[in-house]
Amino acid sequence: MTQQNREQQPLVVVPETEGVAALAGTGVRTVVVAPDAEVPEHARGASVLVVGPAESAAEVEAALAQVAQLPDLRLLVSLGQGSEQWGDLREGVAIATARGAHGGSTAEWVLAAVLAQLRLLPEHLDAQRKHRWGGRTARTLMRSNVLILGAGDLGENVRARLLPFGATVTVAARTARDGVVSMEAAQELLGSTDVLVVVLPLTDATHHVVDAELLAALPDGALVVNAGRGPLVDTAALLAELQRGRLLAALDVTDPEPLPADHPLWDAPGLLLTSHVAGNTEGAGERAWAQVAEQVAAFARGERPPNLVR
Repeated sequence: MTQQNREQQPLVVVPETEGVAALAGTGVRTVVVAPDAEVPEHARGASVLVVGPAESAAEVEAALAQVAQLPDLRLLVSLGQGSEQWGDLREGVAIATARGAHGGSTAEWVLAAVLAQLRLLPEHLDAQRKHRWGGRTARTLMRSNVLILGAGDLGENVRARLLPFGATVTVAARTARDGVVSMEAAQELLGSTDVLVVVLPLTDATHHVVDAELLAALPDGALVVNAGRGPLVDTAALLAELQRGRLLAALDVTDPEPLPADHPLWDAPGLLLTSHVAGNTEGAGERAWAQVAEQVAAFARGERPPNLVR
């Protein structure tokens, strides 16, 4: 390839050196700029910006500051799956995500958390520490009713992992389609739901979608699992149900997050809590960059990136 042809390739700003290797062969040029750094003059003609998952306000602010320094920007690609945090991104800039990179590993966490709670593993771990033999009768996924709120990549991965255990699994989303019921129809199923899994994207419409009214509709002993975003669940309402001993929960995300050390949720009975680690597995970075490379390659060919969300 001649130098002139190479200079005609789209310029992509990436946040780490891994991106250079990942995007090799996609028909673009790359330049590494740290997420919190000013974009150097020679990179300000970039048409694509790759950013991290940006799960904190500070990370989003830093990314938007870089966007402001890229007048020719046409595509922002995230190494995460969420896109709700980019509501302030200027018009004319498309958004694509690494959807497909983390759904499987996060779904594994959901399965592990559900099994741990139903099979009373936290109680058995406590008994082991106290050298106490015995235990009460546990529950099972067999013939249980599981309702998944969210029909995206994560929701489908959760369904696929739960079905072999003999559960009846229903997936709900804003719009009904083949194999997916509407959120309105899902309301009618709450009274017979043994396990509620929340993996919706966070929007104005889904903020506190799991509120006091929805929780009250669940039967005694139901398990609430949140692996989506913390504000999908009304923390105060869930905490009240846990402290009453009426419901169980498993949370990988919380509101607020990080959870303050003195927050009562830490000591809530019936709660299994992890610190937003469901997708934090070996190979996560490679899987994310593989998805990003697919989006960037499509853009370089003049095609629509497959994970485009705006």
